[in-house]
Amino acid sequence: MNPGLADVLAGARLLPVLTVPDPASARPLAEALATGGARCAEVTFRTPDAEQVVKAMAAHGGLIVGAGTILTPEQAERAVAAGARFVVSPGLDDEVLATCRELGVPVVPGIATATELMRALRAGIDTVKLFPAEAIGGLRTLRALAAPFPHVRFVPTGGIGPDLLAGYLAEPAVLAVGGSWPATPAHLDRGDYAGISRLTADAVKRSTP
Repeated sequence: MNPGLADVLAGARLLPVLTVPDPASARPLAEALATGGARCAEVTFRTPDAEQVVKAMAAHGGLIVGAGTILTPEQAERAVAAGARFVVSPGLDDEVLATCRELGVPVVPGIATATELMRALRAGIDTVKLFPAEAIGGLRTLRALAAPFPHVRFVPTGGIGPDLLAGYLAEPAVLAVGGSWPATPAHLDRGDYAGISRLTADAVKRSTP
């Protein structure tokens, strides 16, 4: 039986979503996030060297590293081979789901409607990414979807910042919240790892009951 995302995250409720153009940033970024108290991170496959970033961050050992913005089965295979412990997609693709099932890693497809959520459930998925969360109505949409599907867990992502974090995490249906604000490409361009640690520590504090 494949592990679920809740098993892999082991209680972590903040999921930093990272776009890392330069693999040289990977290890100091992992160190900065771990120093700030993060226990997991999602590396998006939006850059040519995302695979190398996943590998370097996973080798750090202080974080549970997953891969995001996975659009194809081939990307999923590369990500898992590089050390990704879970896979996140912006949408629901049956081939990506099947590949992750074969690889034995949790996959979190993106959904924005009840129809997409029902497709995920038919595929055996009960943890989904609500995306883009704020653009499609935020907490009101999350609550509306959670009501008829009480056993589903959500990972809302998209437009969520530190001021909205506690509100999402207060919802019983929310497993974790994804956000890019603790470690943006601008932070990485400046080499501002101390700033990443501070923002991460603040977010971890906000996400801890």
